[in-house]
Amino acid sequence: MTIGTIARQETNKLLEMIEEGLLDPKEVVVMCVKYMSEDDVADMMDSNELSDRFQEDDEYDDSMDGDHDSAMASAGF
Repeated sequence: MTIGTIARQETNKLLEMIEEGLLDPKEVVVMCVKYMSEDDVADMMDSNELSDRFQEDDEYDDSMDGDHDSAMASAGF
């Protein structure tokens, strides 16, 4: 899964390492969010419609919480 531009060379390298099984996707997520500021994490969540403002109480399906396989599939892994 390469993004395609030279400007994203390191991003592509990291994604390829995950695809090749050299890195665990869950560990990479932890590394990324620990590196990012709280504002960066909040912005990323909002950009991907994961923030509270996109969660409707009556439609939210908490049975999907922790569903690693469907999360990875929707991310293209």
